[in-house]
Amino acid sequence: MLSGVRNIRYLKKFCPQTQQFRDNSTQKQKVTLIEGDGIGPEISLAVQRIFEGAGVPIEWEPVDVKPIVLSSGKTTIPDKVITSLQANRIGLKGPLETQIGKGKISLNLTLRKVFNLYANVRPCRSIPGIITKYKDVNLVTIRENTEGEYSGIEHQIVDGVVQSIKLITREASLRVAEYAFNYATMEGRKSVCAVHKSNIMRASDGLFLKCCDAVAEKYPDISYNKTLIDTCCLNLVNDPSQYDVLVMPNLYGDILSDLCAGLIGGLGVTPSGNMGKDGLALFEAVHGTAPDIAGQDKANPIALILSACMMTTHMGLGMYGKQIENAVYKCLAEGAKTGDLGGKMKCSEFTDAIIEMIHEDKR
Repeated sequence: MLSGVRNIRYLKKFCPQTQQFRDNSTQKQKVTLIEGDGIGPEISLAVQRIFEGAGVPIEWEPVDVKPIVLSSGKTTIPDKVITSLQANRIGLKGPLETQIGKGKISLNLTLRKVFNLYANVRPCRSIPGIITKYKDVNLVTIRENTEGEYSGIEHQIVDGVVQSIKLITREASLRVAEYAFNYATMEGRKSVCAVHKSNIMRASDGLFLKCCDAVAEKYPDISYNKTLIDTCCLNLVNDPSQYDVLVMPNLYGDILSDLCAGLIGGLGVTPSGNMGKDGLALFEAVHGTAPDIAGQDKANPIALILSACMMTTHMGLGMYGKQIENAVYKCLAEGAKTGDLGGKMKCSEFTDAIIEMIHEDKR
């Protein structure tokens, strides 16, 4: 969590429109809510109930992101989603189904591109009550979110031969590197490591690395190093404590962020935020829609709850997020868990336990 002077500096640099919302603020701010598919509505309701119980000064604006089919047969997202996020500048999103087939689009990828959400931030920290093979994990992956292999530049050269172009630009690389170093500074972290494969992709990853090198010179108090993507994977599963903040191009970030989630218990307990220009940000649960248990009150809401806590910090309301986060950790430490974590609680029961813990902490 950011606090004090660091929080103010962060807000001024990356979310100027929300500076007025401080920890002691009672003014409500609208937040776009995309409930998502499958278990999305259940875990979104859990967050809404918890935020109400904690008295967070937020007004939710639910929007439907169900794809619209155009006359061409292609799909796109509704205009209302775009209008809402552009107006509110802050959003929370449950998991969305990625449909397969010609003309279908990834709604997650579309949201990132439409709103230019250039940095994906995923803190991975060991959680009390969730036992894994690793202890005291505490690192952050920061992924460039708009280009690389996910630029969508693909074509068939001849039958049986397809070319996919990896796009790396100086502007995007400098932007995500700047975010990573500023994040490390504001969070009081010690080091940033750039992850790359420039020994093979000398032009593309080489450019990304040069941009990180240039930004690192502006932050002499942050230790800077770089590592190959394959070496990083090996080191992470051997000893994740050697890393602090990792910054990387898109595809590497997609893979590494999930690997790091596995160190602490999986995607079901891992928060995530996508940062854009002028403070626009979309926080999300990055796990699947779990259609097999949808509507059965069995879902684990932790990832979306912790993502919402990240959101409060971004808005300058970190005191509320910290209260909720502490309540989640206390509940888990006392054995309150949903079925996927080895417990027997329903989603609604786990939500009730968190709300009660928040009230106990306030007494």
